[in-house]
Amino acid sequence: MTSTIIFADGLIKRYKELTAVDSISFSVSEGELFGFLGPNGAGKTTTMKMVQCVSPRTGGNLQIFGMDPDLSGRSIRRRIGVVPQETNLDPDLSVYDNLVVYARFFDIPPGEAETRALDLLSFFELETKKDTIIEKLSGGMKRRLLLARALMNQPDLLILDEPTIGLDPQARHHMWEILYKLRADGHTIVLTTHYLEEAARLCDRLVIMDQGKILTEGSPEELVKQYIGMDIVETDNIPEVVTYLTSLGISFETGGETIQIKTQNPRKISDALLDSVQGIRVITRPGTLEDVFLLLTGRRLRE
Repeated sequence: MTSTIIFADGLIKRYKELTAVDSISFSVSEGELFGFLGPNGAGKTTTMKMVQCVSPRTGGNLQIFGMDPDLSGRSIRRRIGVVPQETNLDPDLSVYDNLVVYARFFDIPPGEAETRALDLLSFFELETKKDTIIEKLSGGMKRRLLLARALMNQPDLLILDEPTIGLDPQARHHMWEILYKLRADGHTIVLTTHYLEEAARLCDRLVIMDQGKILTEGSPEELVKQYIGMDIVETDNIPEVVTYLTSLGISFETGGETIQIKTQNPRKISDALLDSVQGIRVITRPGTLEDVFLLLTGRRLRE
């Protein structure tokens, strides 16, 4: 029987007059890769800080491994590994020493720490950088080393806060491959991200958060089916197109220079637009998690 690793019910976090997390409820099962998707300021990182036992909750119920973080924070922290948004590796230590020194926080014997460090450097393809200082590493190498460090204590729960932030496409895909392997090995992983493709590719289940609230929950496929459920026709947002669609009673959404039409007959809509309005761009595509995200959180630019 699969056990529940994280259970939250009505979880609240306030900072004076600001409610950063507003009565959210969710659960994460053993072996699951669970995601928190949302724009900047949605409350994702604040939620993770409560799960990590570094920020006490204001209200609600939170259980990690069946324990209350307010009462058993030290025991919980020994069983989790954390990859933060910021790169907080020790710049005065080599790649190898960053891992071995970190192991001391968990009272891992020196010999065992050295073995684990070498195994992890091999797994993350960093063995040739063993004696390199941190400033000589690329951004992708630093992110991989952060993940290796988080695994030094062989955690039962791995928490990644924006794990691929700032990485180029090649480094991001490399990190995804590593996370695929960890999930296949049975690790329980929770990640926050605002990369739509990342969430769609990696997560077994996810929640979409905005303004401290959970807007929806499910697998990426379930959410696309629930909120979009059909194909998308995209075309130019010009008066002629608006007039034509309105005259036929076809519903649409506008976003900047683009009009989007959800339809079960994309070919029919596309052909009709091209026949009726000259010189426009028309494309058809399946609905995606990005469509769900924008539908629920809006298209307004967030700072």
